[in-house]
Amino acid sequence: MSTLSRRQVVGALSGAAAGLALAGAATAATAATDAPGPKKAGGHEHPAGPAPFDEVFEGRRIQGLPARGSRAAHAHHGSGYRVLIDGRELHLMHRTDGTWTSAVNHYETFRTPYEAARTAVTSLQGADLVPLPTA
Repeated sequence: MSTLSRRQVVGALSGAAAGLALAGAATAATAATDAPGPKKAGGHEHPAGPAPFDEVFEGRRIQGLPARGSRAAHAHHGSGYRVLIDGRELHLMHRTDGTWTSAVNHYETFRTPYEAARTAVTSLQGADLVPLPTA
């Protein structure tokens, strides 16, 4: 029966950890590519954008819809998408990696505006959404 040295054990564990890290990074990259929302084709966003939604979640009405008019150019940093909680706008930002973040949960990222809206409702714990001041 052969015994393994400490060096061999550490080497094997380091190799396994590196392999798991690479597999995790590949899975994350695939998930970001498969995430719902605007798809890039030839460097341009697909015009369809995220799917609209309208539902009551935890007693609050959440709506997601394409932005229209002059607000579409400025609102949401060019995302062209609006989310409302009880009729008040939730400020959303579309990140370059395809994920979304909100003013309520600005340290978290979400695959869709729908996920951002539901998490914002949970985080508000019944409080009213206060609009951000405009410049």
